[in-house]
Amino acid sequence: MSDVWILRTGIIIAGVLLLAAIYFFGRPGRGGQGRRRGAGDRPRIEPTLGEQLQRMQEEDAARREEQAVQGEIPLGDGPAPSVGASAQPAPGAGRRSSGEFEKIVTLYIAARAGALLRGPDIVVAAEKTGLTYGHMNVFHRLVEGRPEQGPVFSVANIMKPGSFDMATIQSLETPAIAFFLTLPAPVAALDAWEMMLPTAQRMTELLDGVLLDESRNALGRQRIQYIRDELRAWDRQHEAPPPSRSRW
Repeated sequence: MSDVWILRTGIIIAGVLLLAAIYFFGRPGRGGQGRRRGAGDRPRIEPTLGEQLQRMQEEDAARREEQAVQGEIPLGDGPAPSVGASAQPAPGAGRRSSGEFEKIVTLYIAARAGALLRGPDIVVAAEKTGLTYGHMNVFHRLVEGRPEQGPVFSVANIMKPGSFDMATIQSLETPAIAFFLTLPAPVAALDAWEMMLPTAQRMTELLDGVLLDESRNALGRQRIQYIRDELRAWDRQHEAPPPSRSRW
């Protein structure tokens, strides 16, 4: 028996199996089983902030060819304090001029084991660290005197839809909140990081939480220095080239 004959026989058998699989899986389901919804069956639902943040993180991870390690964050309970009266939305505050970005830097503040972060606590901590409640119902750090340039970084709830609804803030409980810095930002990348890091550290103290990096590991000095170096390199790569000198 020649090798050519064996190869032809294998191809024929594979073709028969493929046709059988197409026939079996292509049959209509019973009573609506496997029925696909048409585009007109229901209105299109816009992605929530949490879903947008997740997409941004996934795109950035693909660019850097790194896979974030997803960890479980424990839940718990405890009393909720009152909300500061100044947590009112500023129309348009924190709106980005463009939805495009090249890089995202993320930090998390997670509740300690057996606890949750409470909505009123988050609002008070955000106020004490100078954040503005605005676009998408999340908190933003804006450039002083130039709020129209968009947020330096933002703070969102990791629970869908990712926002902080002040109408229900007293009952809000979440295992963690996320700080995210998208580049390009209205300031240099390293400057933006130097604004976000101390804010996250201070809010961690106020919320009695744990500060984590993008892989949800404890944020240590080595990781902080690595991010600084990475953003410093990003700034060098994106700085404006010097004007060319005329030959004449």
